[in-house]
Amino acid sequence: MANKYGKKYRAATEGIDLKKTYSPEEAIAVLKKIQITKFDPSVEIHMKLGIDLAKPEQNVRSTVILPKGTGKEIKVLAFVSDKDEAKAKAAGADFIGLENMVEKITKGWLGFDIAVATPEVMPKIAKVAKILGSRGLMPNPKVGTVSNDPAKTIEEFKKGKIEFRSDALGGIHAGIGKLSFLRSRSNGESSKAL
Repeated sequence: MANKYGKKYRAATEGIDLKKTYSPEEAIAVLKKIQITKFDPSVEIHMKLGIDLAKPEQNVRSTVILPKGTGKEIKVLAFVSDKDEAKAKAAGADFIGLENMVEKITKGWLGFDIAVATPEVMPKIAKVAKILGSRGLMPNPKVGTVSNDPAKTIEEFKKGKIEFRSDALGGIHAGIGKLSFLRSRSNGESSKAL
């Protein structure tokens, strides 16, 4: 069985009980000891919630602002009217507009990670709802990407706000930061680093 895995994997898992469930603090301590890549790897969280999938009210969906962000540069598109363009730009939006952005998307452009919109412009972006929705990019009030204060929303996503939701098997999977975040903190604060 051990031959099934590569030398780096075997080295990384040496001394780790793969059948044990580790507490967050123990898992972070283990992660801090592992060094098998030349790049700064992402740290992900995977949780089994034990929810009843037949009951929609037990589905989990929300957002959280990570204290150190995700370690990734997020490109934000702001669907806003002329009156909100300056605020969106000041908040750090990478792309701003309405009709021009809708037209660009209909031609195949999708060079952004998150789309933010105000409620008043939602009917105007309905034309691209199918394109954006199939890729999880359509602004949605449940995720917090439709807001009357687009500048605040843009700032939050730029700082590291992420969405998480339960999947079809009742679990949550999300990237929560970079391994370097753990190594740059003292042991006493490591569990708060992400």
